[in-house]
Amino acid sequence: MPGISKKGANMPESPIRKLVPYAEKAVKDGKKVYYLNIGQPDIKTPEVALEAIKNNDLSVLEYSHSAGFESLRNGMAEYYGKLNIQLTNEDIIVTTGGSEALLFAFGSMMDNGDEVIIPEPFYANYNGFAIASGVEVIPVVASIDNGFALPPIEDFEKLITPKTKAILICNPGNPTGYMYSKEELMKLRDIVLKHDLFLIADEVYREFAYDGAQHTSVLQLDGLENNAIVIDSVSKRYSMCGARIGAIVSKNKEVMATAMKFAQARLSPPTYAQIASEAALKTPQSYFDEVNDEYIQRRDAMVDGLNSIPGVKCPKPKGAFYAMAEFPVDDADQFAQWLLESYAYKGETVMMAPASGFYAKPELGKKQARLAYVLNLDAIKASVEIIRHALEVYPGKQ
Repeated sequence: MPGISKKGANMPESPIRKLVPYAEKAVKDGKKVYYLNIGQPDIKTPEVALEAIKNNDLSVLEYSHSAGFESLRNGMAEYYGKLNIQLTNEDIIVTTGGSEALLFAFGSMMDNGDEVIIPEPFYANYNGFAIASGVEVIPVVASIDNGFALPPIEDFEKLITPKTKAILICNPGNPTGYMYSKEELMKLRDIVLKHDLFLIADEVYREFAYDGAQHTSVLQLDGLENNAIVIDSVSKRYSMCGARIGAIVSKNKEVMATAMKFAQARLSPPTYAQIASEAALKTPQSYFDEVNDEYIQRRDAMVDGLNSIPGVKCPKPKGAFYAMAEFPVDDADQFAQWLLESYAYKGETVMMAPASGFYAKPELGKKQARLAYVLNLDAIKASVEIIRHALEVYPGKQ
């Protein structure tokens, strides 16, 4: 029988989804499962986006331009303008989700064997995108003890080799929720300019900023016009994960012309989803204010609740809707599986994402898990109590 590729064999399982069979079995066994494992918000999609789908008058569902609707790209340029980022529609290519935008970025600036430096823990699919692109991830370790702040710039410097092509960050971070300060971003700006690298910033969570924190885009940093690449998406901003609309954004004309060739090869992004995304740009600020207020309540309930459990450590994030927690257990993968397979509190249990899959060095996340506070307040409070009682009886507690 023909064998599979080394690339396929090396593709990692998703830490977010790998426990799904155990969750399905738990539900069949009559348990209620609180899904804290995946960043699927329960926030309602803006009505203006849903109405655009219902009320369109298309008679033919045809291809769009490979870069996406010009009207959508113009609308996105206006959106960035409100953030004091001046762009034209030529600086934006609409993609099938932020995932495709990152694949286009890797493909446009890196060859097989090239390296990208990423602070870990990082979004697990960065590993998969890198493997698919023949790129090697070089991790630089961030610590839970300081809330996963930017590692010392010297740690980046000593990892740079002739094969290094880029530094990739997620800001605010998935899975940590950490929001990089402007000062931290300036340090990254200086090092990428010094070594002539790209700075790729996944900014899909920029709207979710708490406690007075201000998001700074790499597109706002002077001198980075040819080095900054932004990955964007409507998925989280407008609670439109299923739309699969993202964008690669850069003022670097050569990168964008190259990314356009990848865009042409996949023909075009989905038409109906672009219609919804263009309409979503009209979402009022009041929507985001209400959503942020809701997430702050959820964050506080989860993080404060977890930190009240003996032996649990959970930094309070300033953005996104994820928290990374360290548990007093021998192995968080086993703990997460045990919660689904062997435990229930009042007939209920929780599903979380073990952190080993968010590290290039899995052992660093051995006792950690990512929890997404995307459920309603009552569900989050119930989840914390389940974890509290579970840790009292877990066989692998340390």
